[in-house]
Amino acid sequence: MTINWSEFTPWASLFGGLLIGLSAALFVLFNGRIAGISGVLGGLLRPLRGDIGWRVAFLAGLIGAPLVYGMFATLPEARIDAGTGTLVVAGLLVGLGTRYGSGCTSGHGVCGLSRGSPRSLVATASFMLAGFVTVYVVRHLMA
Repeated sequence: MTINWSEFTPWASLFGGLLIGLSAALFVLFNGRIAGISGVLGGLLRPLRGDIGWRVAFLAGLIGAPLVYGMFATLPEARIDAGTGTLVVAGLLVGLGTRYGSGCTSGHGVCGLSRGSPRSLVATASFMLAGFVTVYVVRHLMA
C-alpha cells in the first residue's frame, strides 16, 4: 500500500469530521432530532403536519452546499468504477440494509455513537466489518 502524499489531507479531514460532529450535536440540541439521512428522507415519504419544512431544508442543504462550493472552487473529478447495473443493485442493497438496520451509516455512526447507543455500536461495527470483508473479497479473491 502506498500513500499519495499530494492528496493526504489529515488536517482538512480532521476539521471536516469535527464540523460534522458539531453540526450533528447542534442539530439534536436545538431541534431534538437525529441528523441521519434515512430518517430525514423517510419522514418526507410519510409526512406529518408541521414536520416537512425542516426536512426539506436539510435535504436542500445537502444538495445545495456542494453546488455553492462548486461556484467558488474546483470540485474533484467523480470517478466511479462500476456499471449502471452494479450501482442499481448496490443502491437497493443499501436501502434494504438501512431499513433492516433501523438507520443509515451516518445516523448510527455519527449520531447514534455520540449518544452512546448500543444498537448503533453494533450497527456501525457491522457496517465496518461488511466493508472490510467486501474489499477483501473483491480485491483478493475475485481479482
